[in-house]
Amino acid sequence: MKFFPYWMFRLHARLTRGKTLGARVVVVDDDDRVLLVRPGYVAGWTLPGGGVDRGETLGQAALRELMEEAAIEALEPLKFHGIYSNDADFAGDHVACYVLRKFQQGAFTPGFEIREARFFAMLELPVDLKPGSRARIVEVLHGAAISEYWKP
Repeated sequence: MKFFPYWMFRLHARLTRGKTLGARVVVVDDDDRVLLVRPGYVAGWTLPGGGVDRGETLGQAALRELMEEAAIEALEPLKFHGIYSNDADFAGDHVACYVLRKFQQGAFTPGFEIREARFFAMLELPVDLKPGSRARIVEVLHGAAISEYWKP
């Protein structure tokens, strides 16, 4: 698969779509650790997920992205958490967020798109965790009020 620089993806998305839609998943293991991925195209850590392809539902996109980015296969239906406006990063962008607690993980293979996929305890979250991902984790694990915006 050929990868393009992130700015080219954003330009393509802006020119071909009026609105964009993405799906992310808060994957929580039995020890209440959260799965994060470190992409190769931007700095920092984030929740696994990505864009919804034509013909895909939000849930299907979330499941596909989990497998592609972290070799995670759901063993239960995803639990819908919320949908968020992400206008601060990209005008017209919306992100749906799901929660998954029962899963199996295959062998992760790092690549250009995703360099690392690891579980982190709440007190050991990376300093460079993206703010929107951090906010979703706090909502899910600590019951914080759910925002309408991806970034707090």
